[in-house]
Amino acid sequence: MKTWNLLKKNGMKYMVAELMFKAEKAWYEGGFICVQLTDKRQIKFPVELNKNLREAPVEKVKNIELICNGTGLHWPDLNEDLTVTGIMEGRFGQSA
Repeated sequence: MKTWNLLKKNGMKYMVAELMFKAEKAWYEGGFICVQLTDKRQIKFPVELNKNLREAPVEKVKNIELICNGTGLHWPDLNEDLTVTGIMEGRFGQSA
């Protein structure tokens, strides 16, 4: 979900989208990726829904970084990225 704000720059007006879903923390717990959002809601999904996470050792799955000002999750050991918006929409990356 996005909200739109008006930005003025150099005398021009621009519409700027701001994502409403941002993570402040992400972790692995009992076969799930858990995400705490900035509004304090928590969401989670099973690693089984993502092929790269499912096939990786737990220690690599646990190594999660927040990227893009909290709008994405990154697993540096696995070269895997997911957006928080995508997770909220039920898109968990490769499932094959």
